[in-house]
Amino acid sequence: MTTEPFRAAPVSAAIEVIEPRPSLDYYLVLAQHGDRGPADGPEGIVVEEFRRHHDFSTTGLDSAGWTPGTGWWSSASLSRGMRTDPDVLVRVLPTWRREAESVYRTLGGGHLPDETVLRTYFRDHQPIASAPPLRLGPAQPPAGFHERRVYRVLFAKDLRAEQVTDLQAAWQAPGDGTRASVASGHLDRGDDRFAWDLRRVGHTLAWALDVTVLLRTANAEAVGPTLSDLTNVLREHGLIPVTTERFS
Repeated sequence: MTTEPFRAAPVSAAIEVIEPRPSLDYYLVLAQHGDRGPADGPEGIVVEEFRRHHDFSTTGLDSAGWTPGTGWWSSASLSRGMRTDPDVLVRVLPTWRREAESVYRTLGGGHLPDETVLRTYFRDHQPIASAPPLRLGPAQPPAGFHERRVYRVLFAKDLRAEQVTDLQAAWQAPGDGTRASVASGHLDRGDDRFAWDLRRVGHTLAWALDVTVLLRTANAEAVGPTLSDLTNVLREHGLIPVTTERFS
């Protein structure tokens, strides 16, 4: 059983096609052995789901954890620690559902319940403060587009240098040092256009992904799946999403 962050398909492939996928996020929690740090294997799992406004900005987080012997338990405090406490961060690894199923079975849980059942264990909702979108950048979209949006997805944990290099190569757009961006990319989905920059921010939140959306279509149906895909790419590299804010 691996305890390394799961390895994705090529990053560019991960954001080319809108596909249905489980909407919950899964994490492995490594065992803690005193001052020796995390042990080699997981001791449990955490399952999470962000609540969102219609524009995909975050309003809150639901979560549940499971460990052998205690079963399912409410874990809002653990979810906060996963994003703010260095001692917890080092023990938490993002993963896919299939790996969570394997760990759950190996630890004696049997068959991992489906996502409808898992949601019934969400008993400790964590609200995430939000505000009306702030204006960041020009108010008017470029010619040919009817709306311009800017989102920021904040992440905890850190990226190794080789992971940044991997993202730069996969997104095929090197970072622009004048904008403090270490990796960037762009994508057209239908008639809508997406461009993004990954950068370090602050001292407690390690990374931010800034996504500019230019909309030609009226229903904006590609926004949510594209933000999810980009977020999942960075989860695949070990980062933990904190919130999605909208700036315009």
